[in-house]
Amino acid sequence: MAQLPSRAKPAISITRGDHARLTRLVDSLPEGPVTEELAQELDRARLIADDNAGPPRVRIGSTLSYSTDTGETRTVTLVLPGDADIAEGKVSILTPIGVALIGLSAGQSIDWTARDGRKHRLTVDLVDADAPETGAAA
Repeated sequence: MAQLPSRAKPAISITRGDHARLTRLVDSLPEGPVTEELAQELDRARLIADDNAGPPRVRIGSTLSYSTDTGETRTVTLVLPGDADIAEGKVSILTPIGVALIGLSAGQSIDWTARDGRKHRLTVDLVDADAPETGAAA
């Protein structure tokens, strides 16, 4: 597969609750490529109220559909690491694709690098506006 040209990252918005929860998670883990990438996403995110009435954004507990540059379409739920179960479509925030998804809204695209080093592009097609509330503990 050809390498994708590098593009600017899209603007992302993260709720204050998710930002605090994910910051605690990053701070509690050893440094590594995924935690570093998540920390960078948290640093660049615009913070919004937990009850923000704007367009639905990917947050912890969100179920969303996305399509990839290879034509694949998937529906997943973004979860904290302890709740991850790929067979049930529950993707951990501590995976490259989980980090790429956080804070996006429908129609936004982002490039991400898989653990094997290959670059991919995904586009969020739909974010469930009724994401379940998640607990404050990480």
